[in-house]
Amino acid sequence: MYRGRHWTMRQYARFASAEESNKRYRYLLQQGQTGLSIAFDLPTQIGYDSDHPLAHGEIGKVGVPVSTLKDLEVLFEDIPLDKVFTSMTINSTAPVLLAMYVALARKQGMDVAKLEGTVQNDILKEYIARGTYIFPPRPSMRLITDTFRYCKDNVPKWNTISISGYHIREAGSTAVQEVAFTLADGIACVQAAIDAGLDVDAFAGRLSFFFNAHNNFFEEIAKFRAARRLWAKTMKHRFGATDAKSCMLRFHTQTAGCTLTSQQPVNNVVRVAVQALAAVLGGTQSLHTNCYDEAYAPPSEDSVTVALRTQQLLGYDNGVADTADQLGGSYFIEYLTSRIEDGASAYMAKIDALGGAVAAIEQGFQQREIRESAYRYQKEVESGKRTIVGVNKFVSPYPKIAGLLRVEPEQAKRQLARLAEVKRNRDAVKVKQQLARLEALARTTDNTMPTILGCVEAYASLGEVCDVLRGVFGVQEEYRAV
Repeated sequence: MYRGRHWTMRQYARFASAEESNKRYRYLLQQGQTGLSIAFDLPTQIGYDSDHPLAHGEIGKVGVPVSTLKDLEVLFEDIPLDKVFTSMTINSTAPVLLAMYVALARKQGMDVAKLEGTVQNDILKEYIARGTYIFPPRPSMRLITDTFRYCKDNVPKWNTISISGYHIREAGSTAVQEVAFTLADGIACVQAAIDAGLDVDAFAGRLSFFFNAHNNFFEEIAKFRAARRLWAKTMKHRFGATDAKSCMLRFHTQTAGCTLTSQQPVNNVVRVAVQALAAVLGGTQSLHTNCYDEAYAPPSEDSVTVALRTQQLLGYDNGVADTADQLGGSYFIEYLTSRIEDGASAYMAKIDALGGAVAAIEQGFQQREIRESAYRYQKEVESGKRTIVGVNKFVSPYPKIAGLLRVEPEQAKRQLARLAEVKRNRDAVKVKQQLARLEALARTTDNTMPTILGCVEAYASLGEVCDVLRGVFGVQEEYRAV
């Protein structure tokens, strides 16, 4: 007897202000969704407050600006944190944002042990594919293991890392590379936690992964199955995990943003639906469907509704989620699964030979492989060998999208005014004391998370906390990859 497989349905709040994102959250909750995702703006992701000179012109452009705890209070106003599952798309500054979320739960009077969600603090994929890193790889790994230790003792239901292949695929990798490089990053995180004194079965059950759902339908289904098999073998045989939960590859899937086209944008509705179906048939536990207008701008309310309805149609309208591993036993799927597993295993062996994921990143191995793969893909598109409907084949005129979301300058002004008010009214002496305490503790091997929590509860800003860590880690300027 099969038990039906269901997934958490998520959509992003990607508005230019905490106020507008709060409205989107409330709308999504009214539509029956309990999984919420926050996409933060670029200054927030790289540790700059909204009033920093480098943030000028970038406030709220690709996500929500969060500089202090006050911004999170506005973002989640009237939303009880014990009723939602929150996923944070954040990387270098993940410990600070998680601390703010815990601080907000405390202010709501919640037992933080009941908090559920995921923080995307897989920093290794930033060096490989995306670039929003601050510190060198090894200090960044220390912050990840600090988060593991803190959540194990204080927020046990929280998924302490989302090890991400999504951005690796968006940068141009193949399906095989996505699996190999993602699992290699996972191995590095597990090893770092063990080296920090944690027992593998004490934390591995809270690890989660984040994959891309690309265009090749059957290859994507097989990719998810291959990743599960490889991770189970890795945890059991390499790390000696004995708890079955430690061997599970629990993963979130997002449809492929890089496949969305500005030409004939309504075609993106179909692309997203097919990609989402592949994720469901591949066994995802959590799903985000992109919006058809995202090749132009942050999604409108109408496009978000279509994306959410796509998930709901798959979940409730056609029976595809009634059984688990629906295509297991198919000759073609089993063949593809084994082929991807073999290819990924070969890549992982190369990475091991280079000294592991961190050492391979420092040598530029993954970056070079992805660059070459992306180049081959683009050449295929330009030559017509690979068809992109509406772009290089079946081209036709199409109407402009009406109602595109635009970031108004007034939203940035409101954000700057709120930040200035917080800095003006907070206890400056307490902030200074907390930041000094963080500086001293970060020079030791003690866990930084409790002290970061003390800083944000005193309304120290994200940028102030990151500046302390920049100084402690000896970083005069942001790390520059090979």
